[in-house]
Amino acid sequence: MFDAALVLSQVCDGINATDASGANTHMSSVAICALLIRAGYEPVMQVSCRDRNRIAIQGDILGASAMGVRNVLCLTGDDTSIGDQPQAKRVFDLDSIQLLRTARIMRDEGHLLSGRKITSPPRLFLGAAANPFGPPYDWRPYRLAKKVEAGANFIQTQFCFDIPHFRQFMDRVCDLGLDREVFILVGVGPLRSDRAAEFLRTKVPGVVIPDEIVERLRKSPKAEKLKVGKQICVEIIQQVQEINGVAGIHVMAYKQEELVAEIIEESGLLPRPRQIGAGLEDPLRQDRKWKRENKTST
Repeated sequence: MFDAALVLSQVCDGINATDASGANTHMSSVAICALLIRAGYEPVMQVSCRDRNRIAIQGDILGASAMGVRNVLCLTGDDTSIGDQPQAKRVFDLDSIQLLRTARIMRDEGHLLSGRKITSPPRLFLGAAANPFGPPYDWRPYRLAKKVEAGANFIQTQFCFDIPHFRQFMDRVCDLGLDREVFILVGVGPLRSDRAAEFLRTKVPGVVIPDEIVERLRKSPKAEKLKVGKQICVEIIQQVQEINGVAGIHVMAYKQEELVAEIIEESGLLPRPRQIGAGLEDPLRQDRKWKRENKTST
């Protein structure tokens, strides 16, 4: 994990700590965040509703905040049926929108869902996921609006390979004024091969990869497929940067961390305009700014 983080930290503002993504068992998100913070990195802690009830989730949020976690991505979570232990029991005491509201209440109102006061409320920058590519398409911007209303400060989207469709989604997002309320980070990633592309678009819910991209990889020589997959990712980043309402890029390069630096450099994302940890608004700094403007002592 530290080897991967060292590569990523040179070019990114925050590192996602996934919470049993794909319903597969991995080191816990809280533990990953603890290790990353200890090593000086800025993590984004993912919290899934699939495996824990509201008591455990609220406890994890408090514990993570105490360790210095500032960014929390709230997810409903993939169903256990698609994971490596499909017999596992589902919890789903909350969904992603309810989780966002819970974390916002803890942060802004200073109490748990039970009503019990929190001595030191967590100072968090809250995130959520969005999938512009899953039907019903017209409903997706309104689903995003619900998450913003629930407390989302930033959004990480599903993989974006269909630029025209994503542009239509963002046009509607901007019409609703959501781009002025939330930071939207577009999900991108390199494809290893046409076989990898076929797997993603047939086995991973919500991933849409146009035929022309798969065909471009298929026609590439075997030794060039990885290079072509990286180039496609670079081209997508360059295109989505020009779309109104896009605030940043969320690079997903599972087991291809070594490519991230090349992708970010070749896509023109460097140098970064600012260096304040996660690259999103520091909630502690935001709090101090609010208090200064309102002549309140810190």
